[in-house]
Amino acid sequence: MKNVFVINAHEAYDFAPGQLNGTLTQMALDHLHAAGYETRLTTMKDPWEVDPEIDNHRWADAVLLQTPVNWMGVSWSFKKYMDFVYSFGMDGRLCDGDGRTRSDPGRQYGTGGTLTGKKYMLSLTFNAPRESFSDPDQTFFAGMSPDDLFRPMHLNFKFFGMEPQPTFACHDVMKNPDLETDFGRYRDHLTAAFPALA
Repeated sequence: MKNVFVINAHEAYDFAPGQLNGTLTQMALDHLHAAGYETRLTTMKDPWEVDPEIDNHRWADAVLLQTPVNWMGVSWSFKKYMDFVYSFGMDGRLCDGDGRTRSDPGRQYGTGGTLTGKKYMLSLTFNAPRESFSDPDQTFFAGMSPDDLFRPMHLNFKFFGMEPQPTFACHDVMKNPDLETDFGRYRDHLTAAFPALA
């Protein structure tokens, strides 16, 4: 694994200009460069085009998605990105449709991915505190983990045949941030996910 495509999916708002996601994106790029990886970067605040973005996914050995959690999912601008890039990539570049064909109707849905052997990693920023997850006594998430909440995003990458790296999450980033601890944890997480190349 040498090539890593980094996506900063943050959508800037007056109340959340994107400094944290920008910092985490830069931390990832700095780590990857120091560890010997080649990188490409796309951010939602900059213009992008469909075919080069499909090429970025095909070039990469791993995709690192840095995203805030907006209303239990990714930002609207990254959802638009997926709707265009991932839909046009169903022509065989990212997946061969949904995997089924009229000549082989018994083949399972979601088995047409052409990015097999590639990995992906989610890095999430939450307003929700860590304690609100993975605890059945918490009313809202009722025992769900961040990965449970982001199951649709995991399924999107699985649709392409990709394999997950462990997810990273910063919690309570607006009302009770502990950024220095988060940054230290992220450095350790990146070292484990993307060790230095020999």
